[in-house]
Amino acid sequence: MIYMDSHSTTPVDPRVLEAMLPFFSEHFGNASSRNHPFGWKAAKAVEAAREQVAGLIGARFRDVVFTSGATESNNLALKGTAAMAPQTRRHIVTVATEHRAVLDPCRTLEREGFSVTYLPVRSDGLIDLDQLDAAVSDRTLLVSVMAANNEIGVLQPVADIGRIARAYGAIFHCDAVQAAGMVPIDVNASRIDLLSLSAHKIYGPKGIGALYVGRGVSIESEIDGGGHERGYRSGTLNVPGIVGFGRAAAMCRETFPAEARRVGALRDRLWEGLRGERVHLNGSMEHRLPQNLNIRIDGVHGDSLLKSLANDVAISSGAACATTSAEPSHVLKALGLSDDQARASLRFGLARFTTEAEVDAVVDLLRCRLES
Repeated sequence: MIYMDSHSTTPVDPRVLEAMLPFFSEHFGNASSRNHPFGWKAAKAVEAAREQVAGLIGARFRDVVFTSGATESNNLALKGTAAMAPQTRRHIVTVATEHRAVLDPCRTLEREGFSVTYLPVRSDGLIDLDQLDAAVSDRTLLVSVMAANNEIGVLQPVADIGRIARAYGAIFHCDAVQAAGMVPIDVNASRIDLLSLSAHKIYGPKGIGALYVGRGVSIESEIDGGGHERGYRSGTLNVPGIVGFGRAAAMCRETFPAEARRVGALRDRLWEGLRGERVHLNGSMEHRLPQNLNIRIDGVHGDSLLKSLANDVAISSGAACATTSAEPSHVLKALGLSDDQARASLRFGLARFTTEAEVDAVVDLLRCRLES
């Protein structure tokens, strides 16, 4: 079985698991228990991991807040910022191709009296910076744009977005879940105020994420009950998960950019093997994550093709969070694709453990299915 669905999740790297295991049993203390060595050991491990995660994005360790994952981080960023908004700033700007973990909170905030501008994207998936500049004003509270799209892998011009948001005094939130570890991220250079991360996209465990909260940014907590994580996120810390997150982040720093080049070469090999008159690329190839390929195939229903491949290769037709929906991908529709074209699309997510032999096998499998 070949796995090419890394945008939904990545396997835990064995070295990450090795770092986590002692904190399930031998070092099982509560990181908030400050009166004995069990708690001291756990607290020390949490702070070491906080430094590792911060290092991945060029942040100060004290500005990293651990959460249960990217969905919570996005909700905390948007709703937490909105809860502190002055009456003069009740406007939010985001993009039509954002993850549902951003779009759905924006819909909630609209019901609470905020106005939200959903910027369109061009046919290549990129936003128009002039449109962004025209949309942001002195009444804009927050600009939320993801670094890399979770379906088509398109990389937005994060530094330019941060510059525009800062010029109007707006807070810039960036969902960097898919980009972290594969493209360089520097919260200071890109003027990012809030940034969401998730461990299970970078070979860490599920159920642990983080929100970077920059200096001078005020947000209200979403979960109260003890004042953990600087009061932003109460609850007993998931010490094994945090340790795994930290190790995964450190490994990404150690292997970048060589790993990005290796995976990018495999992605290009996959594309060269699949491209043809019936096969088209969705989104920009120039501005794309190295591990991503999203294609549409004329005359094919994506779900039917996936079912025929299910015992051989794991790929997807869109975001894992939307697989229960019968509607075509909102991301692909935003590119201007028809319902049929969106449903004829496939998403490939290559990973650290993908090999040339697997790429070639997937090419052969797909070509065989398309010719039969």
